[in-house]
Parts: sequence; structure tokens; C-alpha cells
Amino acid sequence: MSERAAPFYCPYCGDEDLRPSEQGHGAWECAACSRAFQLKFLGLLSRGLQRADTGGNEQI
Repeated sequence: MSERAAPFYCPYCGDEDLRPSEQGHGAWECAACSRAFQLKFLGLLSRGLQRADTGGNEQI
């Protein structure tokens, strides 16, 4: 399996100064807002994603 994926920015403040946390796998700390968060992959959807939009203006 490949290395773990790193988040690009904090989901709370948007800053990019993130460091892995000692709390465990997938845990990150933001130096800008002093928040800690955890990322977790839940799995794949059985039917996949289906978009509900029609892609713009509807003409009738």
C-alpha cells in the first residue's frame, strides 16, 4: 500500500501549516489555528456517485 495521503489545508481555517499529530493514524494538527483533526477513509460507495444536476439552464 502507498504512503498515507496528506491534506493540503486545514478544514477549519484554510491554512497550509499542517503537521502529523501523535494522536494516531490520520491525525493532523494546524499550527495556525491550534486545532487538531483526523481524516479517515470510510470506503467506496456500492453504486458510485451519481450527479443530480443537469449541467446548467434547462430549456423547456
